[in-house]
Amino acid sequence: MGLRRSVATSAGSKLAPRVASGYVRTVLDRAIDGVGPLRSAAASADSRLVDAGGDVEKAIAGLMRLHTSLAAAQGFVTNLGGLTTAAFAVPANVVGVTIVQCHLVAGIAHLRGYDLHDPRVRNAILACMLGEDAVKTLVKRHRLPSSPMALATSPVHDPVLDERLSKEVTAELVGRTAGRRAVTMIGRRVPFLGGAVGGSSDAWATWQIGSFAADELKDRRRS
Repeated sequence: MGLRRSVATSAGSKLAPRVASGYVRTVLDRAIDGVGPLRSAAASADSRLVDAGGDVEKAIAGLMRLHTSLAAAQGFVTNLGGLTTAAFAVPANVVGVTIVQCHLVAGIAHLRGYDLHDPRVRNAILACMLGEDAVKTLVKRHRLPSSPMALATSPVHDPVLDERLSKEVTAELVGRTAGRRAVTMIGRRVPFLGGAVGGSSDAWATWQIGSFAADELKDRRRS
C-alpha cells in the first residue's frame, strides 16, 4: 500500500498541470445536467425508480449496477492504447470515470431527496468522489470541514470551499488513476490485459464510491 500510494502521489503530481482543478466542476455540471447521450442524473435516477416500482433502495441498487458496468466499459476502452499512448490514456480515463461516478452519486442524492441544484449538495457529491478513507483523512487534517452529509445539510453555502474541494478531488482522482496505471503498466505489454485490468479496477472503484454515497447521504424525505 505504501508503494502504491507513493507511485500515485508521484504520478498525480506530474499529471496535475494537465488536468486543471476547474475541470472537476465542469464534469460535475455535465454529469448532473446531462451531456450528449447521457441523460441528466435526475432523469436517469427517476427512470430506475419507475423500474423498481417506486422502491428507492432498489432503484439505487439498479443505478449502482448500471454505473459499475459503464465504468468497466469506459475503463476498458481507455486502457487499450498500450505503452505508446499511456500518457494520453490517463487523462481520458480520469474524465471518463469521473463523469460516470459523478452521475451515480448525483442520482443517489436525487433519490434520497437532495436538491441537485443546491451548491452545498454539489460539494457533497464531490466529497463522495474522494471515497470514505480520503474523506476521513482530509477531515482529520482540517482540509475538509466535515463529511459529505454535513456538507449537504450545512446551514449556509461556503464559496471558499468550492475551490478547495475541487483541488482536493482533482489531486485525488488524478493520483488514484495515474498510480493504478503505473502499478499495472506491465499489463499493457500483453494484448487486451491492460484494458481488462483497467476496466475491472474502474468498476470496483465506482462500486465503492456508490456504496459510500449510499451510506453517507441519508434519506431526507423522512425528515
